[in-house]
Amino acid sequence: MVNDDTNLDNLNKELANLSTPQAVATKAKAKRVTRKRTSAKAKQKVIIEKSRRKTAVARAAITPGKNRIMVNKVDINAFQPRALRDLILEPVNVSSTTRDIARNSDIVVNVRGGGMSGQAQAARSAIAKAIAKSAPDDGVRKMYLEYDRTLIVDDVRQVEPKKYKGPKARARFQKSYR
Repeated sequence: MVNDDTNLDNLNKELANLSTPQAVATKAKAKRVTRKRTSAKAKQKVIIEKSRRKTAVARAAITPGKNRIMVNKVDINAFQPRALRDLILEPVNVSSTTRDIARNSDIVVNVRGGGMSGQAQAARSAIAKAIAKSAPDDGVRKMYLEYDRTLIVDDVRQVEPKKYKGPKARARFQKSYR
């Protein structure tokens, strides 16, 4: 019985200490300190651009780094087939300015939907938009428009859906009367 009373007395003392204005003020200071620590971290500049081709959607994020290009978590040098790899790298290889921007940054591209060719074209356009946005002036964007307009402006054409009276979108089933 004595043991229970001492435990209750100790708990009452702790509760009394927690509810004092001094205890509340020290808790608030502790919270403020943690907030300052999290906001003091240096944030890197991240540029995110989106591009679409057919039913494929690509999102490219460009950050300061060491010349790494990843497409769907795969290094671009391991990307197959080679023709599509060259297509994806086309916006990087347009000029020395674009090569310098890509050399000093990491580019991560996530592509979903569509087939291999549509995904490659969407990734190509997203990379070009990200490089153009990270460039210090508008010269890279103008150069891309001069070189190939589809690097900056998305191609909105998509396959027309199939209709119920034929095998494809426009073709109709043949008729036979004999």
